Amino acid sequence: MALARAWSVALAGVQGTVVEVEADLAPGLPGLTIIGLPDAALSESRDRVRAAVLNSGEPWPQRRITLGLSPATLPKHGSGFDISMAVAVLSAAGGLPAQALEGVVFFGELGLDGRVRPIRGVLPAAMAAAAAGFIRVVVPLANAAEAALVPGLDVWPVASLRELVVSLRSGLPPEVFLDDPVFDHGSGDGRAVAGEHFDVELDLSDVLGQPSGRRAVEVAAAGGHHALLLGDPGTGKTMLAARLPGLLPELDRAAALEVTAVHSIAGVLPVDCPLVTRPPFRDPHHTTSVAALVGGGSGMARPGVASLAHHGVLFLDEAPEFASGVLDALRQPLESGHVTIARSGGIARYPARFLLVLAANPCGCATSSATTGSCTCSSLVRRRYLNRLSGPLLDRVDLQVRMDPVSRTELMADRAYVEQSSTVAARVVVARSRATERLAGSPWRTNSDVPGRELRDRWAPARTALAAAERALDAGRLSARGLDRVLRVAWTLADLAERTRPTADDIDEALYLRTGVAA
Repeated sequence: MALARAWSVALAGVQGTVVEVEADLAPGLPGLTIIGLPDAALSESRDRVRAAVLNSGEPWPQRRITLGLSPATLPKHGSGFDISMAVAVLSAAGGLPAQALEGVVFFGELGLDGRVRPIRGVLPAAMAAAAAGFIRVVVPLANAAEAALVPGLDVWPVASLRELVVSLRSGLPPEVFLDDPVFDHGSGDGRAVAGEHFDVELDLSDVLGQPSGRRAVEVAAAGGHHALLLGDPGTGKTMLAARLPGLLPELDRAAALEVTAVHSIAGVLPVDCPLVTRPPFRDPHHTTSVAALVGGGSGMARPGVASLAHHGVLFLDEAPEFASGVLDALRQPLESGHVTIARSGGIARYPARFLLVLAANPCGCATSSATTGSCTCSSLVRRRYLNRLSGPLLDRVDLQVRMDPVSRTELMADRAYVEQSSTVAARVVVARSRATERLAGSPWRTNSDVPGRELRDRWAPARTALAAAERALDAGRLSARGLDRVLRVAWTLADLAERTRPTADDIDEALYLRTGVAA
């Protein structure tokens, strides 16, 4: 009997667990058995691995082969275990030295001809390997730049099983030029992630006649506040939302790795953009299902649009047209910043801390509002349409801005007051840095994260500044949670104005941005 070991990683969400792959060769009828809770794709690896080994010029042992994947109670998914199983079998048969596999983790799918194909989730898998103390990872050539983002790892990119066998026997890495641009950690700026509708040419100065809307997206970007843009068709709601990512600062290293890991698992990370450094932007269609929005699928759940918008913007255009269950599914990630999905294949937990922007027309007829006389729908019809946005969801939205139709005169006059995105983005950076300095030592990063208890105790505004907000609370126009959110927005306004404490004017403007009613 011959026994050999190799290692790989099983992913559950963005969390990876190192898996020990044992190959046992015993006398008996030739065959290959895989144990350890493999899924269908992994069970089919027996045929891929055998064909790849033979077509790479290596002998296949005519023995009874058992491949055990430990821990045995952990479900294993996908074809990324192919290489580890192949090298374990070859080592057990004496074709590879056992010491060549020590301290090495193998990822990759094998083609029948021995080629190594790219897989999803290499970045979180490599991070799990490094956390477990492994010093070397073998990955498909197309995933090499992604794995190289993990510091301290020796990355061996391979294009074929034959190439890997030669390297393991010689102890020398594959002959790949690691100074190739694809291995540059800084290559790409993160804007070209597949599935994103983000245009680097979009500028806030394009949106004329909507100073309150431009102010709202600036405040949203500075404090991480969710926003509702309510207005007639053609008033610029979608234009403002599309320009919001351009106001957000670059992702720091930790956030960039989190976003890249989610995109890697979803399979939307392009080869020429290994690290996402710009906040992502997602705008799903209103027919999107709950599973597509928050994640799902058979077996191990895949990340949804909400997770793909992590540390970025999730824009729901025509929000009342979304199914009510889809919208309400966002309530949990809005509070916790992550999505937890239980499926038969295991429990997946994905980060989902995004900036939510909702856009809605005042009425389902999608004509101009009653102010122009075009809409003939009754007030009951309009209320029913907007009531599709549930109260608990809207209560989590800090900014609720009404955007009115704009006349030609207003469009022309506003040209003198619009600012470019770069100018506004610079103010956002200053405001965020002030918030970061104030929140240093706490678990919160932006004003929108701070609990109301802390806002009332540690960072309470002057009592005289709260007069308008207290009147709105007494009149029932503001809930207790709404008051907390007004305080959060007021702190953001103070940061934008470089004030050390919110004033009465900041509270009044925050109240207006929340309720649409001037103090």
